[in-house]
Amino acid sequence: MDSTIIIEKSVIIVAVFALTMLMAMYSTWAERKVAAWLQDRVGPNRAGPFGLFQPLADGLKLFSKEEFEPNTPNRFLFFVGPAIAMSTALMTSAVIPWGDRLHLFGRDILLQATDLNIGLLYFFGVVSVGVYGIMIGGWASNNKFSLIGAIRAASQMVSYEVAMGLSIIALLMMTGTLSLREISAQQAGMNWNVFYQPLSFIIFLICAFAETNRTPFDLAECETELIGGYHTEYSSMKMGFYLFAEYANMFISSTILAVLFFGGYNYPGMSWAVENWGVNIANVIGFGALFIKLCGFIFFYMWVRWTIPRFRYDQLMHLGWRILIPLSIINIMITGIVILRSEIATYLGF
Repeated sequence: MDSTIIIEKSVIIVAVFALTMLMAMYSTWAERKVAAWLQDRVGPNRAGPFGLFQPLADGLKLFSKEEFEPNTPNRFLFFVGPAIAMSTALMTSAVIPWGDRLHLFGRDILLQATDLNIGLLYFFGVVSVGVYGIMIGGWASNNKFSLIGAIRAASQMVSYEVAMGLSIIALLMMTGTLSLREISAQQAGMNWNVFYQPLSFIIFLICAFAETNRTPFDLAECETELIGGYHTEYSSMKMGFYLFAEYANMFISSTILAVLFFGGYNYPGMSWAVENWGVNIANVIGFGALFIKLCGFIFFYMWVRWTIPRFRYDQLMHLGWRILIPLSIINIMITGIVILRSEIATYLGF
């Protein structure tokens, strides 16, 4: 392989991982600020201007905390749980198209760590592995509250992955590809999938809340019942890994929502910007457009947390199995009928 390609991909991978970690870190600051705004408070304002250094202070605090290990026969698994949760949260960012391409040093550089033709399948596969990190950590903690929280998280994530996968099938029937780059490219201008598949978007959005264990789906770590949930016995940076993974997953799921349904890096007038300002400037603006879209979803996550109370466990399962899954199947059937009708009309020359 050409050494230039290796350097190019290495730089992109490091940049993507750094962006994911930075966004996860500052999502904690943003969550506090949003909560303060909704509750008519000030929020973090001590560590740096506007409290911008608060995430660094929190990280230093977690790093300096004393490590506590419960009396568990599974010490290795106790360490592996947070590592799996953290690594899967970072790995999902590899297939996301952050823009079209930049023309630098006589080369076209794709703004994507790797362009897999099964990128969406890769995303679902890595996300499904993340449940092992939670389950292993809860089981290895040798604590009944941790185990109950882990079982809740596992059953919740497995249940809502079914509805999430079914909601995407209708979208794939329209796009005809699993490549996230091609799905983004098909949404040029304002030709966004959310206008053609609004029900898929709503189902995917609800399932994204459940997959990231965010309120009102945070039954795995509700303080009133389970103390801290699956990470009750964790302290210092191991607990920080779990908390970091939650915010990283929130960032990635927001980006996936923007890519699948809101055009990704596409924006109105992008073709005009390419012709008049050049490819580089147009695609830098495209990255900014994607960033604004995903920040909107992150704000929505935070807004819902401080607005809606959590479900009961039976309500959560009822919503997943008896409402979202049937709706997803109905949406697939309707999409299939519409596509078949269109193809028949085209074949007959109507």
